[in-house]
Amino acid sequence: MTSPTEPAAPVCAPASVDLVVVGAGPAGMAGAVAAAEAGLHVAVVDAAGQPGGQYWRHADERTGDPEHRPHGWSTYLALRARFDAVRASGRLSYLPGRQVWFIDRADKPAAGGTAGFAVHTTASVAGSGPLSPDTEGAETRVLRAGALLLCPGGYDRQLPIPGWDLPGVMAAGGVQAMVKGSGTVPGRRAVVAGTGPFLLPVATGLAEYGVKVAGIFEAGALRSWVREVGNAARVPAKAGEAVGYVAKLARHRIPYRTRRVITAIHGDDRVAGVTVAAVDGDGRVRPGTERQIACDLVALGWGFTPSPELVIAAGADTRVDVDGSLVAVVDDAGRTSAAGVYAAGEITGVGGATVAVDEGELAGLSAAADAGLRVDTTRCARLRSSIARGRAFAGAMHRSHPVPPRWSEWLTDDTVICRCEEVTHADIRYAREHLGAHDPRTVKMLARPGMGWCQGRVCGFATTHLSGAPDGAAAEPHLRATAKRPLAAPITLDELAALDDPNR
Repeated sequence: MTSPTEPAAPVCAPASVDLVVVGAGPAGMAGAVAAAEAGLHVAVVDAAGQPGGQYWRHADERTGDPEHRPHGWSTYLALRARFDAVRASGRLSYLPGRQVWFIDRADKPAAGGTAGFAVHTTASVAGSGPLSPDTEGAETRVLRAGALLLCPGGYDRQLPIPGWDLPGVMAAGGVQAMVKGSGTVPGRRAVVAGTGPFLLPVATGLAEYGVKVAGIFEAGALRSWVREVGNAARVPAKAGEAVGYVAKLARHRIPYRTRRVITAIHGDDRVAGVTVAAVDGDGRVRPGTERQIACDLVALGWGFTPSPELVIAAGADTRVDVDGSLVAVVDDAGRTSAAGVYAAGEITGVGGATVAVDEGELAGLSAAADAGLRVDTTRCARLRSSIARGRAFAGAMHRSHPVPPRWSEWLTDDTVICRCEEVTHADIRYAREHLGAHDPRTVKMLARPGMGWCQGRVCGFATTHLSGAPDGAAAEPHLRATAKRPLAAPITLDELAALDDPNR
């Protein structure tokens, strides 16, 4: 099998199924396949136009066989073959180009007679849309399901920097998405900065497409891994990946500097350069270490943060993970605290594609077992063991590459924090010091950060911390309040009005 193919004759998605899986990335694909192969009738709702998610993003399959293969492509191809097989059998319905905007407990029975859930969907901007011939059940706006498996994935966590709103500044994940999805590059001379291993594939990916990478600037220090050797050794394959990236950095002559951050981005109508400085372990700039580097592209990455909106909407409990992200609380089978709701992948803690596949498969098998179907218990035990190893490595990674505690000291008064509403650092500080706002929700009401189109997805992390929210587990109610949204995605007034129409 050289490239994925679509089944020739997709069937219309039923309005009622046993399990709705949200997301067709590594976790969602694995969960949907496992549940369908076990005997459940499954519907997969995905905002993108084709399976794979952000990790396995690849060129549009309708335009030909892509030349650039994402990392782990063989795993994707094997999983995709099973995905297509259960789809062709009629046990799995695939709805690309759609996103879930609301979930509620159903007032009508779902498949099997259980009350279940009503899952409201709408066309996504990024996907193929409701009129695509590949979209099964294009007119099915509401799916009724006995259970849910939420695999919404995550997105780049961003920290504001003076000048980060200039054209030419992008999230590291956005840069990689452009390269993977279309083979295009948004600049000719790049600087990649932030923290975490993800900076390596972004920089080397750009270099492979002819971009001159002036340097990778990592806020952390590699010696931080010394105290995590035991956890790192539990996933030995990661060491091989690291060696591979070191070889690529050497081949493309990409400098890699630790304990370095971008403190300012310069330019008039677009990026022209950056100021890089050395920092201590807490992120304080070391005076006299600043230097300027010319570039026309800046890729910033501070790790990833999950998309918790649907987990909160479903009524499931959340917690703060080791990296400061709000994640779903799940048991060792992928069940959340909300009856009938499962979660897998980045939403349970950012850990990468391998652990996401294992978690998705386990959650899909758990959903089948809870529905009374027979599953391989030995396989479930092996998955739990693999997940434990993967989670141990993920924890080690987060502890070795934290967001610097003193990052806010890089800000100036006019640094834009919320780009949608053009809220500055001075605006947030004024709300705190003069208007009595001492929590993120009050700051949001008085200064408007997070009130724009992205609803705080870009600025939420920064706003929460600048608003005086405590660190660690104590931040959970503040992060949850910031992430809670009545509608999980933008919809039209027509779709909202249709809630009162019994025929829609």
